[in-house]
Amino acid sequence: MSKYLYLIILISTTMISQNRNLEWAEEFDGKKIDSHIWNFKKGLGHNNEEQYYTSRAKNIRIEEGMLVIEARKEKFKGSKYTSARINTIGNKIFKYGRIEIRAKLSEGKGTWPAIWMLGENRQRDGYPASGEIDIMEHVGKSSSEIHGAIHYPELDNKKLNSSAASFRIPLSKDGFHTYAIEWDQKSINYFIDEQLFHCFTIEDAEREGRENIFQKPFYLIINLALGGNWAGEIDDSIFPARFYVDYVRYYK
Repeated sequence: MSKYLYLIILISTTMISQNRNLEWAEEFDGKKIDSHIWNFKKGLGHNNEEQYYTSRAKNIRIEEGMLVIEARKEKFKGSKYTSARINTIGNKIFKYGRIEIRAKLSEGKGTWPAIWMLGENRQRDGYPASGEIDIMEHVGKSSSEIHGAIHYPELDNKKLNSSAASFRIPLSKDGFHTYAIEWDQKSINYFIDEQLFHCFTIEDAEREGRENIFQKPFYLIINLALGGNWAGEIDDSIFPARFYVDYVRYYK
C-alpha cells in the first residue's frame, strides 16, 4: 500500500469513527461478570492448546473495573494448565460499526491472548462457513507484535482463505493498548491505538451463489490460550499469566 493511499484511508476511517454513536459498552464496572452478555466456555481448547477453560474466579473475574483472565499452572481434569474464555453467543451480536477493546496482554512464551469474532451462523453451518474476524491475537514468543486476520471459506466450505497482517506494538507506559476494527459493507479495517495496520476488502470473500459471510452478524470472543499450534512451547516460570480487558465498546 502506498503512503498516499494509507493516509487517505486513515483520514477517512478516523472521520467515520468520530461520527459514530456509542451503541453499547461493557466497562466491567460491576462485581460479577454479566451472565446476560457473557457465556463461559468450559473444557479443552482447540488447535492443540494445553489449557482447560473454567469459569472459576481464580481464572476469570472482575478486579478494579477490569476483566482479568488468569492462566495458571495447575493440574485440572487431565490438563496441566487452566485459563478462561468467554463469548457473547445468543446474547450480543455485531454487524458493521466500530468494535474497540482496551486491553493489556499477558506476557511469556506459550501465552496466546485473543480478541476475535465468529459468524452467528457457526452453530448451524459450522466452521469455516461462519467466517472469522481476529481483531487481535498475540503470541508470547513474538512479544513485540500483534496480529489481525480475516478467515473465510471457499465455495466448498472446507478450504480456508485468509488475509492477515502483523504490526509492531507501540510503546505504552502502562501496557494497555486499544485494539479496534471498523467494519462496513465494503471493508474491515484494523487499528491499534488509532494506527491503521490492515485493510480487508469484503468483496474478496464473495463466492458465486452465496451471501457474503461478512454481511452477516458476528459474536465476540475473548480468551487466553496456552501453547498449541501457534503459541508453541510454554515457559512454566511465567505463571500466573494475566490478560486484562478494561472495556469493550461498540459504535454504530
